[in-house]
Amino acid sequence: MEKLLSAAPAHTSVPDRFVLPPELRPSPRASSGSASLPVIDLGRRRDEVRRAIVNACRDLGFFQVVNHGVSEQAIRDMEAVCEEFFKLPAADKMAYYSEDTCMPNRVFSGDMFGDKGYWRDCLRLACSIPVGDTSKAWPEKPQRLREVAEKFAVQTRGVGMELLRLLCEGMELRPDYFEGAITGGGLAIKVNHYPPSPDPSLTLGIKPHRDKNLIALLLAGSVPGLEVAYKGEWIGVEPVAPDALSVNFGRLLEVVTNGRLKSVEHRVVNHPALARTSVAVFIMPVSGSLISPAEEFVGDDDDDPSRYRPAIYSEFTR
Repeated sequence: MEKLLSAAPAHTSVPDRFVLPPELRPSPRASSGSASLPVIDLGRRRDEVRRAIVNACRDLGFFQVVNHGVSEQAIRDMEAVCEEFFKLPAADKMAYYSEDTCMPNRVFSGDMFGDKGYWRDCLRLACSIPVGDTSKAWPEKPQRLREVAEKFAVQTRGVGMELLRLLCEGMELRPDYFEGAITGGGLAIKVNHYPPSPDPSLTLGIKPHRDKNLIALLLAGSVPGLEVAYKGEWIGVEPVAPDALSVNFGRLLEVVTNGRLKSVEHRVVNHPALARTSVAVFIMPVSGSLISPAEEFVGDDDDDPSRYRPAIYSEFTR
């Protein structure tokens, strides 16, 4: 059996490796339909934007941003080069294949639990800031991948850092709170490719989870699949514009705000006829940085105690 789903021209049935146990399958009754995430126009007045960010994170936990500053060309190029990568011959992709989760740059299929896996292939890239020689460890094919991914990553990180500055203003944190080690670990880029599933009722693209980092920005593409947990139901996310970025805050932000903002569970369901390729950019802390609630959110009495113990980030991820 091919190790990568994208190595096969088509799948007529779901291999046993990807058939999930009944309790993990995406039953149609578990979803209450689709909805558009709150859309925040970063070109509007600053006080409007920061208020909208805080409100969106206190309600649904996800939002989309437009007029964000990532150029249309950078987005189109990134979409194109990522689709090209997964259309490469299997040998070109397998040169970077690894099941070692400690490898910063690798290609793999699904996330395994026991003998089962999720219906996706993933290209993971580690990116330092400034990028420097980081990109030399990325795949050489397609020819433009390194150049395009670097440009997209740098621009997207700029959006993420601006969103964190706006959050500081909206939550009355000191303006430079998210500068330094807490965002100094570079970027993790995950290009997720979900081939059509012969039976989406048996598979999932990504399991229900909450991100372990600070903030994630997603170029979701036009094919639906992302679902967000909301009031006990799974809500399908509909893209609002080709250039919109979906944003969610991870568990680290929940810790920093002492639970005032929640990290929200989400998953990806598969499509029966269409392939879906998305690009997620995660802003990472330095592995040795200390993660704890900000003093602004911890009171001096029992009315507002610290809800999370301090932890080194590398320990937190375990």
